[in-house]
Amino acid sequence: MTTLQPARTVETVLFKLVPDADPEAFRSASALVTRFVEQRPGFIARRLSHTEDGIWIEHIEWASLAEAQAAAAAIGTEESLAEFMTAIDGPSVQLFHSTLDISVN
Repeated sequence: MTTLQPARTVETVLFKLVPDADPEAFRSASALVTRFVEQRPGFIARRLSHTEDGIWIEHIEWASLAEAQAAAAAIGTEESLAEFMTAIDGPSVQLFHSTLDISVN
């Protein structure tokens, strides 16, 4: 069933891992990111996936753009996420914020 919701924001981040990163260790470190975002105001949902050629895709749904931007600004300074953040190839990062139009679960 599709229901109309107030405008929500989806944060999409595309990135690659640094060459020596262990994908399994990265997935484990990702659990700390989940705990971090779950505590942020406006958090709704998080998904992390990857393609066969090594592109990782993070989707985080937020109640508003302001809450998404605040979390994005805070994540880089959160010391507990260092293992996750250092596994990401910085120059490969592409970040987008979009308005959610349809969500079906």
